[in-house]
Amino acid sequence: MLRNTLCRGYHIFSSKRILRSFASVSSSSSLNPNSVGPFQVFDRKAKALQKDRAVSKDNGETSRTVDYVRDEVADRVIERLLDIKRKFNAILDLGSGPGHLSKMIEPEMTDKVIMLDSSEKLLHRDPNEMFEVEVERIHADEENLLETIPRNSQEAIVSCLSLHWVNDLPGVLVQIKEALKPDGVFLGALFGGDTLFELRTSLQLAEVEREGGISPHISPMTDSRDMSNLLGRAGFTLLTVDVDEVKVNYPSMWELMEDLQSMGESNAVLGRRSFIHRDTLAAASAIYKELHANEDGSIPATFQVIYVIGWKPAPTQPKALERGTAKTKLTDIL
Repeated sequence: MLRNTLCRGYHIFSSKRILRSFASVSSSSSLNPNSVGPFQVFDRKAKALQKDRAVSKDNGETSRTVDYVRDEVADRVIERLLDIKRKFNAILDLGSGPGHLSKMIEPEMTDKVIMLDSSEKLLHRDPNEMFEVEVERIHADEENLLETIPRNSQEAIVSCLSLHWVNDLPGVLVQIKEALKPDGVFLGALFGGDTLFELRTSLQLAEVEREGGISPHISPMTDSRDMSNLLGRAGFTLLTVDVDEVKVNYPSMWELMEDLQSMGESNAVLGRRSFIHRDTLAAASAIYKELHANEDGSIPATFQVIYVIGWKPAPTQPKALERGTAKTKLTDIL
């Protein structure tokens, strides 16, 4: 699939490759409150503050101009949601931000959307008039979903480009499964490990050249090959995983970094550097153009997006027939 969309003066290109897995694996995860917590990678308070600052500038106008990546991905999540021929009483939008996904949900899908996000200012950026269905907003941490949402209470949970910032992704997936009703569905989209590889390599090469070492500037992200295993371990069934690469062309590295900051996607890794030397950034910009520039002089930025679908087990769900019960020979079909 190849699509070309013009957003904020930049071009978005998207190509998709599909990796599908249909399996049922029992979950080994637990929600034992006495267990040792997950290894902390991200500063969650700093991330919420980054989002608040992004939307506080000029009453959110700059924030709205950089919605293009999330809007594009939200549109693709909606395509997958439309494939489910069911109307839900309510849909929980986990890590909703201002509602990129919720704004695209129509009354034919549900009568109500529950938006939950860790940034209160981003959560309330846009008024209810911009949504087609009833909206409820909850300011809470996505990592502690079950502190806010009761178990077995949701028919559908969706998440659009939020889960790549959680410290305990396996644990959050378990909480999502626990919050769903039997035969409830989870649809998620999160950035994959190849996201912004052009920026990552350019900064690393520039730091080695100018400073003699490297430090983390791009967050570590999950690999698409691990998502099926994580969903299976969490207890989901009827799994689907596919990968979409969205490329956006920018005039230079400086516009890319400015937009990432306005998106609230700045670095939030614990132990990160508070600044980068100007000459290191200048070297990175030159390396970026040298290694990755397009013919017209613009530079591409790749956003790898992993889409996942999983269902909470229920007795009514379809199950594979036992071996030997087929009534048609494969040789007859071929």
